[in-house]
Amino acid sequence: MNFCIYNRMSKMLNGSCLRLSREASRSVSRRVAQGLLVAGLLLTASTSAFSGDADAGKKKAYTCLGCHGVLHYVNTYPTYHVPRLGGQHKEYLIAALKAYRSKTRLHATMQANANLLTDEDIEDIAEYFASQGAN
Repeated sequence: MNFCIYNRMSKMLNGSCLRLSREASRSVSRRVAQGLLVAGLLLTASTSAFSGDADAGKKKAYTCLGCHGVLHYVNTYPTYHVPRLGGQHKEYLIAALKAYRSKTRLHATMQANANLLTDEDIEDIAEYFASQGAN
């Protein structure tokens, strides 16, 4: 099996190649396969680690309900419509909170609240509201 080095410097290296025995090439292939397996497991673990916890989100979303849990979803003063969050898509809530946090979505109160949240908090809160269904 041939392993060649190709990069920007290949003109200087003249495409250096290394010839390996059959046993060595199997060893390299096995190590590459093991590395890919480990990378896949880590990727799966990292995505499931941030799947959100609705119970934790319920506790963290307590302050959200001051505005988003008001009767008829209209704030008292100043009077304006407050979006309903229960039953909203989790991905939308995550994107919205991260946009408020990065100040790419404008609303001073939401920016201030989102700025206090970690990625885990956002995932948990989004999971909680998504699990509520449209009420």
